[in-house]
Amino acid sequence: MRILVQRSLKSSVSVRDKVVGKIDKGLVLFVCFTLGDSEKEIDYLINKVIHLRIFDDENGVMNRSVLDIGGSILSISQFTLYADTKKGYRPSYTKALDSIKAIELYKIFNERLSNFVKVETGEFGSEMVVNIKNDGPVTILLEKGEFSDKK
Repeated sequence: MRILVQRSLKSSVSVRDKVVGKIDKGLVLFVCFTLGDSEKEIDYLINKVIHLRIFDDENGVMNRSVLDIGGSILSISQFTLYADTKKGYRPSYTKALDSIKAIELYKIFNERLSNFVKVETGEFGSEMVVNIKNDGPVTILLEKGEFSDKK
């Protein structure tokens, strides 16, 4: 499982010219699952996301989490995070989990995440337009599972 985290001042996601999710200050998450992912990876990464200290404290030091600032999360499914570009110029997505299993895990991820913080989402499997007012910019890749360095 991979999550690309971006600190955001204001973000939204649209499908067919209709805004389906929007947040003010918080995090935008691009979420992807791979073979072997389970609820174990979900719980581990939710804990990482909500406690990730990437917001400034009163001294301008990144020492506060999304929970500390009362922020929200915009969660976007993005299978391309498991793109393999080792051969040629056309990425392979064979490491991304198939959509039937991935949507189940994505729903579980968002449901559990919403126990801690307000969560808005895109629309799984749709062409989306994501507008992010990136704050910093701060962008961090979180990973847990078979293809990560730490298991």
